[in-house]
Amino acid sequence: MKTYTICGSMKFEKEMQEIAYYLETQKGYNILQCVYNVVNTDLAAEELNNLVSAHYKKIDMSDGIYVVNIDGYIGKSVSAEINYAKKTGKEILYHCE
Repeated sequence: MKTYTICGSMKFEKEMQEIAYYLETQKGYNILQCVYNVVNTDLAAEELNNLVSAHYKKIDMSDGIYVVNIDGYIGKSVSAEINYAKKTGKEILYHCE
């Protein structure tokens, strides 16, 4: 079973949760997800930094990343995650080709 970290814009939060469910139930992947700010609290710089660090650690532990690029959208943060995955030799799967 391969492990992937899901990467995508938070504007696709709901879709990423649904996609992660599909990937685990239908594809047999183990999906590491980001932490969703479901209560929409403002984050202090340190809190945001902790979330980013944790996300990159998930990428390190994964076989690769699964990029949720709905309508071809890849933002600045996801672009950085893709570059990091490439640099560390991780497999990169895209939701939309």
